[in-house]
Amino acid sequence: MLTITDEEFKKLASFIKENYGIHLKEEKKTLILARLNGVLASKNMQNFTQYYDYIISDKSGQAVTELINKITTNHTFFMREADHFYFLRDKVLPQITKKIKDKDLRIWCSASSTGEEAYTLAMVIDEFFGKEKILWDTKILATDISERVLEIAKAGIYTAEQIEPLPAKWKLNYLKQIDEENFQIVDKIRNEVIFRKFNLMGKVYPFRRKFHVIFCRNVMIYFDAPTRSELVKKFYDILEPGGFLFIGHSESITREESKFKYLMPSVYMKE
Repeated sequence: MLTITDEEFKKLASFIKENYGIHLKEEKKTLILARLNGVLASKNMQNFTQYYDYIISDKSGQAVTELINKITTNHTFFMREADHFYFLRDKVLPQITKKIKDKDLRIWCSASSTGEEAYTLAMVIDEFFGKEKILWDTKILATDISERVLEIAKAGIYTAEQIEPLPAKWKLNYLKQIDEENFQIVDKIRNEVIFRKFNLMGKVYPFRRKFHVIFCRNVMIYFDAPTRSELVKKFYDILEPGGFLFIGHSESITREESKFKYLMPSVYMKE
């Protein structure tokens, strides 16, 4: 079993924070060691200094992709913090759709992980519009920094246990059984979600039009205060006036760091 020195951990943690915003505290050293030990062994590396040099020098991007896939937790599930979806359905969508003249509803699921949140949003939207949906462009942009979870999300295959939190009506309408244990999101919902690799720490967000709704839940807990503040500012700038930001229940935005108006726990609006 390899070890990681304090200096090696600091260099690696600094690289991750600078490029991906994830703030790894000292107590995460054991976790990082466990998750990366196999990577170093597969490349016959003797220490984390060699691994760090390999990441820095690799021009293909594969080394960093593998690193991010290993260190990110990507914990999510259907209907997580379900009150957000009901608030979106009952309050947000009726309010914002009245104001959209071109029938182009723009929603960004900015840390989509394995896809449960994005597909839940697509189900909410499909049910909300009903027969009127054909008149609207309601495609959801779903992004994550991990290619591994994006591939899972694109497939849209989940176990019976994973889909259990979904309402029975949704399971009937939006899922098809593909074998004894697994179910797949139906095409009409899968086609509503565009999955893309995206780093929230990018200096420029290359979106042509602003969003009406942004979901970024349980992500900022991994960032330090300055990183969180900068990200919230980016979200504010990329939202339409009257747009909504949903964050995790364990997260908050202070009035001092943002112009967002507080609506309810973990829901904010750009006035």
